[in-house]
Amino acid sequence: MNTKKMLAVGTCVSVLGMFSACSDDSSPVTPPSYASSSSVVQPNSSGDVLTSSSDVAVSSSSSAGSQVPASSSSNPEDIVLDTNSTYMGVSEIMYNAPNASALEWVEVYIKSGPDLANMQLNNVRLDGAVSFAFPAEPLKKGEYVIVTNDVALFKQTYPSLPAGCRVFGPWDVDPKTSAVAKLANEGDVVDVKIKGEGDVSAAFSNNPPWPSLANGNGHTLVYRGSGNEADPTSWGASALANGNPCAGGDQVLDASAIRLNEIKPYVLGVSDGWVELYNVGAAPVDVAGWELESKLKGKKWTVGGTNTIVPANGYLLLEATAAVFGDGLYLSDNGDEIYLYEVAGGARTGKETSLMVFSGKQSSGIVEVAGSVAQGAMATETPGTANSALKAGPIFISEIHYHENEKDLKDLEFLELVNKGTEAVTLVESVNNTPQGWKIEGVNMEFASTDVIPAGGKMVLFGDSLKAYESQLRTRYGIDAAVPIRFYAGKLSNRGETVAVKKPYSFVTKADGSKQWYYELSDATLYSDRWPDMYAADGKGKSLNRKDFTTMGYGYTSWTVADPTPGK
Repeated sequence: MNTKKMLAVGTCVSVLGMFSACSDDSSPVTPPSYASSSSVVQPNSSGDVLTSSSDVAVSSSSSAGSQVPASSSSNPEDIVLDTNSTYMGVSEIMYNAPNASALEWVEVYIKSGPDLANMQLNNVRLDGAVSFAFPAEPLKKGEYVIVTNDVALFKQTYPSLPAGCRVFGPWDVDPKTSAVAKLANEGDVVDVKIKGEGDVSAAFSNNPPWPSLANGNGHTLVYRGSGNEADPTSWGASALANGNPCAGGDQVLDASAIRLNEIKPYVLGVSDGWVELYNVGAAPVDVAGWELESKLKGKKWTVGGTNTIVPANGYLLLEATAAVFGDGLYLSDNGDEIYLYEVAGGARTGKETSLMVFSGKQSSGIVEVAGSVAQGAMATETPGTANSALKAGPIFISEIHYHENEKDLKDLEFLELVNKGTEAVTLVESVNNTPQGWKIEGVNMEFASTDVIPAGGKMVLFGDSLKAYESQLRTRYGIDAAVPIRFYAGKLSNRGETVAVKKPYSFVTKADGSKQWYYELSDATLYSDRWPDMYAADGKGKSLNRKDFTTMGYGYTSWTVADPTPGK
C-alpha cells in the first residue's frame, strides 16, 4: 500500500460514501496482443519450462544468456511489449548464501526497451521483500547492477568483479526490526518498479520445486530468460558456485527429464506408500542409483529394485518397500519436501526434481492447469497414470484486486475469500490441544480464533495500513456488517505471485522447543498480469473474479475480469 493511498483514505473520510472503486479512463491504454494459447508448456522434472518466450528481449550478455533466445511462443502468458518503453528485470538472486554468510543481493537489468539516462528521475526502485531507491545514475541495456544488504561484505566475497560493476546498498531498514531488511529464506517477492509502477515481480523460495542448490548450498537463483519471474519454472540454480554477479552469460544447471509426479505417504498399518515418476523426455531413463531425500527426516535412500526404467513420456511407480529403497521408504503424513537427485558414477550431477508432500493421508502431486504447473494434495490418487485435479476447499480465493489504479487514490488492493462448505469455518485449528491459525501465503497473514467465515459467506482482506479505516472501507465498497474484514501485513505483487490459503494440520517439536507446523492447502493460485484477456485487472481498476471452484485456482481459465466487488 503506497503512502498516497493511505493518506487518501485518511483525508477523504467525509466523502468516502460517495465514491466507489473505478478504472481511470482518462488515459486509455491499448491492451497488448497475446500470443496463441493453442498448446500447453511442458515442464521438465524440476519444473523448468523447456521453451522460449516472446516477452523477453535479452542481450547476449544477459545473466540468462545460456538460454534459448526470445522467439514466438504458444505460452498464453507471453505478451508483446511496447518497444518504446523500458522494462526492468531481475536476473539473479542470492537469498541464502552458503557457509552461514549474511550476504544477500539482487541483480537488476533492463529487460527490454531504451536505456535510462537517470534511474532516480525514472523512479527506479526495489519494493516488496526489500526496498531501495536507485541513485541519479544512468543504466544501459546490457548492464547488470547489484543491490545488496552489505556492500563491504559483497566486495569481500567477490573480489574479482568485472570492470565497471556497480554495487548499490545497503537496502532500506526494516521498520519492524530497525535493522537492514532481510530476504526471508522461506521465500518472498522482489519488485522492481519504474516510474512508480510495478514492472517486474521476481519470486524466490526454498520450497519445491525451487532448486535446493540455491538454498544455502553455494549457488544463486538465475532467471532462465523466459517466462513469468513469479513462477519457479522460470528460475534455475547457477552452474557457478556463488553465482556470477555483473558478468552476464550465467549458465544454469541442466534439468532432469524425470519429474516427481505423485507421492503417497506411508500410513501405519494401511500401506507402505509409493513414489510415481514421470519422464518428460523422448528417451527412456534408468533411475537406478538415484537418491531420494526427505528434508523432514534428513534422510536419503538409493533407488534400487528390478524395474528402474522410466519410459519416454511415461510413468514408473516405485513401491516404498525395502526391495526398492533399501530399508523401506516411510514418508510422514505430516508433510515433507522430497527431492530426487540424478546420480552418475556414484556422484550427484546437480540435476534434481522435487515435490512438496502436503499434510494428510492422501497423495500429493503435480497437475498442469492452463499452462501452469501446480502442486498440491490430489483429489483422487492415480498411481501410474495421469494425475487428477487438486483437492481444494472449503475456503477459496474468490477475488483478487492485485494492482490498484496508480492514478486513482480511491482504488485499493484487496483479497476476498469465500466459504463454499456447508458449515462455518473457524480459521484456527486445535492440534493436540495447541491452537494454530490458518495462513495466507503471499501476504504474510495468520488468522486468529475470532476469525470465522460462515457457510456460504465471505471475508475481505485489505493491507494493514488501512486498519484504522474499516468503517470507511465498508461505506466505500458497500460491504455488509455481517462480512468480516481483516488486514494483512504484506502486499500483493503487481506482476503475479502465488497466493495460497493454508490450514494447519500437524506439528513436530524441534530440539530447541520450537514447533515446526505443517499445512494442507485449501486453495492456491499463481496469478499473472500476463493472463490473456485480463489486462484490465493490471492497474486499470478491474479485479480478478473467480468463476471455477471445482479445483484450485491455478491458470487463467478459473478467472474472469470484472469491477471490484469485495464482500458481495
